[in-house]
Amino acid sequence: EVQLVESGGGLVQAGGSLRLSCAVSGFTFDDYVVGWFRQAPGKEREGVSYISIIDGTTYYADSVKGRFTISSDNAKNMAYLQLNSLKPEDTANYYCAADLGAIRVRYALMPASYDYWGQGTQVTVSS
Repeated sequence: EVQLVESGGGLVQAGGSLRLSCAVSGFTFDDYVVGWFRQAPGKEREGVSYISIIDGTTYYADSVKGRFTISSDNAKNMAYLQLNSLKPEDTANYYCAADLGAIRVRYALMPASYDYWGQGTQVTVSS
């Protein structure tokens, strides 16, 4: 059974940083991809970033490019999202998601591309 557990959210002032973690279990081999999404109240779930555990390819939404960094530690089955220069508009519940096999980059930030989801971790950025 595939499970994803996020951690690392919290309250931070604008300009601050947080590091989100996603513990992934249940995949037999390193042939999966991980995406980070966020959802603010009253808004649709938004794709933030993507990493392929298969080949290390990464991809970012324009809204976070240059501020957020996705990474993984394959030996620990962990994925991370470093959030820097946070803005109040980054406030949302952040989810990690995973799917088996490769995803074309053009679909990498679409929620429908992923079968497995964590429960989310709240990030609140105060102004």
